[in-house]
Amino acid sequence: MSTTHQTPAEAAAVVAHAGAFVAGAEHQNSGDPLPVVNPANGRPFAAVGAASPRDVDVAVEAASRAFGEWSALAVSKRGEILGRAARHVEDHLEELIPLLTREQGKTLRDSRIELTKALDTLMHYVGLSKALRGVHTPGLDPGVDGFVLRRPLGVVAAIVPWNFPTTLLCNKLAPALVAGNTVVAKPAATTPLTTLRFCELLFQGGLPAGVFNVVSGSGAVAGEALVAHPTVRKVAFTGSTPVGERIMQLCAPGVKRVTLELGGSDPMIICDDADLSAAASAASMGRFYNCGQACLAIKRVYVFESVADEVIEQIVAKASRLRLGPGDAEGVQMGPMHTAGGRAELADQVSRTLEAGGSLLVGGGPPDAAELADGFFYRPTVVADAPQDSPMAVEEVFGPALPVWRVADLDEGIARANGSQFGLGSSVWTRNLARAREAAARIEAGYTWINTRTKVYDELPFGGWKASGYGKEHAEEAFDYYTETKAVVVGDG
Repeated sequence: MSTTHQTPAEAAAVVAHAGAFVAGAEHQNSGDPLPVVNPANGRPFAAVGAASPRDVDVAVEAASRAFGEWSALAVSKRGEILGRAARHVEDHLEELIPLLTREQGKTLRDSRIELTKALDTLMHYVGLSKALRGVHTPGLDPGVDGFVLRRPLGVVAAIVPWNFPTTLLCNKLAPALVAGNTVVAKPAATTPLTTLRFCELLFQGGLPAGVFNVVSGSGAVAGEALVAHPTVRKVAFTGSTPVGERIMQLCAPGVKRVTLELGGSDPMIICDDADLSAAASAASMGRFYNCGQACLAIKRVYVFESVADEVIEQIVAKASRLRLGPGDAEGVQMGPMHTAGGRAELADQVSRTLEAGGSLLVGGGPPDAAELADGFFYRPTVVADAPQDSPMAVEEVFGPALPVWRVADLDEGIARANGSQFGLGSSVWTRNLARAREAAARIEAGYTWINTRTKVYDELPFGGWKASGYGKEHAEEAFDYYTETKAVVVGDG
């Protein structure tokens, strides 16, 4: 449904927002309003002002002014302030959950999971604020010691996509702030509202003005202005590989630091000795969670031929039982896709894959229910045995469609898994320890799950290989990308 066809009552119900939160207050962006559409019915319910390059300047200047005082605080003090602010956001969780569902489309359950995880990440780094330290190397020479100091970079730009607006924000925000940096975030143009309110709540909870700022706008205008801003010293981006490559180009002048979490086409290998029921459940959850719109979703399944029929039957049955509907409706297990354009792209990938020779086992288009016709819904889809050069085999599939292939053995499964430009996550299901070790060592991906669902842990570093990104998020390793190290040599004098 076109978002321009509204009744007068619907048009009057669209709420206008300033579009930015800068230096502890709303800032009215100067660009044209950007509609925020409810994916469940295709209608705008809000509009935010789009940031111009001058609006970006205002936000970066605010972050730069706040940097001196924030970075001068003890690391533990920064953690204490952030922890207090995060607890204030937690007090308003019930306000944020329906807002995230309305602008993104995911179910209320999934919104709760996302927001809870975002707060967990903030608190994880609050805990690490007492563990951030440098290195002392005594006795370099007689009477000479060495030290390695960590210093914050300055203003950090955080560019965040629409699929997980708050968790992917906090992956960047938490280590950046604890390390002593200040942050300007740009959420996706289609999901600005939860991020703006999140920022406001952190400020209300005690985070100093200017330490965290948000500007809404398009990637082409606000995003590029933020990335290229001469005062920004680090860019942390999650999104598509082509946009990540563009950001690397923009960061070359001035040699800005960059971390990139980019596209993925995560493989799952299911061996003949696996717990087949658990593996099929993990494949279904890993593919259809958040309507399949996740970088770390399971996007290719390779199952040993001897057990393939049983596994595929279970995956198809699980996909068939998923209940579609608006994310805020009771009993719904999968909401709509986020945009009409995203659904059209998915439909095209599935269509071209079927034309190439893949077999459609379930799904393959929008649901028939009339009450869902205006939303961006797409049925859970499973395709078997598509050619290895077909779209669903070589492209990133960002939606609820899962291709499955039969393979002869682990060697073929690993070869197929590695036959991709992407290397984000991967999964292996086997009870054989030798097989598990071999697969973990040989699969070209930054994360491998063995006999468990695809959950990312704050305790472990995360980042992609190949076209899936550069740098690490999560764990203590994230601090390496938000600090400069400095070697200091001290003699007796």
